[in-house]
Amino acid sequence: MKNIIVGILTAGIIALMVMTAMRGHAWQGGEAGHIIENIGNKTNASANNEQAKAEDDRKIEQDKLKALRDKAGNVGKFKVSDDFKQKCASCHGMNGEGIIGPKLIGQSSDVIYKKLMDYKSGRKENLVMKGLLLSLDKDKLKELSIEIGEFEQRAKALK
Repeated sequence: MKNIIVGILTAGIIALMVMTAMRGHAWQGGEAGHIIENIGNKTNASANNEQAKAEDDRKIEQDKLKALRDKAGNVGKFKVSDDFKQKCASCHGMNGEGIIGPKLIGQSSDVIYKKLMDYKSGRKENLVMKGLLLSLDKDKLKELSIEIGEFEQRAKALK
């Protein structure tokens, strides 16, 4: 009697297995497996798109920086300090004529000093300026502002 019951159960299980296999999608999680697979593909595709976009953005930023460096160059109309070249020239130009930063030439040293102090203290918001000025003390800022204030006179002397 036990053998007959076990035989019937075994035959039933095998019949269910055959029926499931004939319907398809039995392996790899069935229909739910395809849904999960599709979600995985979309996630991978969106991750790939985001990664490609990030790489494109990085390349664009590198190209912009290279253009700025090329534009700033190492030769100007008149000689400027190394501090100005390192801190200011990439945005304001070698002679303060402005590239992406505002034009500095023609402004007085007092106005420039006040603006530099405002950027350093955070009264004027510009993350690039604040980052560049944080490590400079008041004396160095005063030197830079005096130098920038002399730009117009230096340019006129060359004409």
